[in-house]
Amino acid sequence: MSRPDTYEFPIIHSVLHPSDFSEASELAFVHALKTALIAQSRLTLFHVSPDERVEWADFPGVRDTLERWGLLAAGSPRSAVPELGIDVNKLIALERNPVSALLQYLDGNSTDFIVLASHRIEDATHWLRRPVAEPIARRSGQATLFVPHGVEGFVSWGDGAVSLERILIPAAPTPRAQPAVEAAARLVTRLSRPSGTFTLLHVGPEGDMPAVRRPNVSGWQWDRVTRTGDVVDTILDTADTTRADLIVMTTDGRNGFLDALRGSHSERILRRTPCPLLVLPETGLIHERLERREDV
Repeated sequence: MSRPDTYEFPIIHSVLHPSDFSEASELAFVHALKTALIAQSRLTLFHVSPDERVEWADFPGVRDTLERWGLLAAGSPRSAVPELGIDVNKLIALERNPVSALLQYLDGNSTDFIVLASHRIEDATHWLRRPVAEPIARRSGQATLFVPHGVEGFVSWGDGAVSLERILIPAAPTPRAQPAVEAAARLVTRLSRPSGTFTLLHVGPEGDMPAVRRPNVSGWQWDRVTRTGDVVDTILDTADTTRADLIVMTTDGRNGFLDALRGSHSERILRRTPCPLLVLPETGLIHERLERREDV
């Protein structure tokens, strides 16, 4: 059984960042790199292309980024990167189908956390067209952070600084909001954010708002908000009015995240979100990992 004082969040041994080398993927990359640094984990940069002319130099520069952030001295050798506690791998899959290549990788390689760029409908590129992102998100079963194109995100590209003060957590009876609540609390603790606001949002009658345990995080306050209206529009409107830096949501296995056929709430929110979106599985995986090992 999980310890009552432990915030639920997956123990991160491995971060996967699929990249299409676009500007949007560059922003997602810095969020993936920051996650790996905090977790002291392996970071895998994964690119799928049928073009054999793709070169290692096309990948985002890990050492260049760490030097820009002041974590490595200028001109540091490749061997300096592991000294920061991370192990970086770059993989190129010579395939025409990004979905099958990524799912094959996920089937054979342990991955705890995925960081993907997301694009709005009007400017979607090949990673985030429906045939790519949705099967990956449904099959992976891992926590997935989506960083939308056109927003700053909460990790600075320039210096790696974290700006995370306002987190929105939609709360509904199903799936349970508790994993999202615990993840948000763990996240700001791991990032050493001194103060901020968690906003628990329920769309519907006030009496139907589910009870959740709100962890006590020093410097952070919990706001409860109840509104009526269309679920997706209300969540997005609240994200705008609260100037949310991050939305954290729970998904269940029955209505897989980004369900292309049902047009799930999560998918519709992703397509219009004004900030990064973190989605976590509701059951099983998180509890099992917390029971097996202490925090990273």
